[in-house]
Amino acid sequence: MIQHIVWFTMKEHAEGASANENAQKVAALLRSLEGKIPSLRSLEVSTDFASTTTEPIHVLLYATYDDEEGLKAYAEHPEHVAIGEFIRKVRDERKAIDFVV
Repeated sequence: MIQHIVWFTMKEHAEGASANENAQKVAALLRSLEGKIPSLRSLEVSTDFASTTTEPIHVLLYATYDDEEGLKAYAEHPEHVAIGEFIRKVRDERKAIDFVV
């Protein structure tokens, strides 16, 4: 199983919205992928972080796939690609970790 963790920081203002507004839009778009991509086994998205968080972060995605091929299929899926186009316009930074369990 592949666990995929991605976190984003948003630009202060982009596409006519604040960082927090865009974080909410990104979270909603990512949540909308659930059930649309066959290789996506589970998906959690958050914009609410504990005070112990040590990284600047607006949106966190945590997803699971059976294997690396499933993760690749997710990354290339047209629904994901379309959302990625919006995210690139509003994000300042993206970090990701993929690991096998």
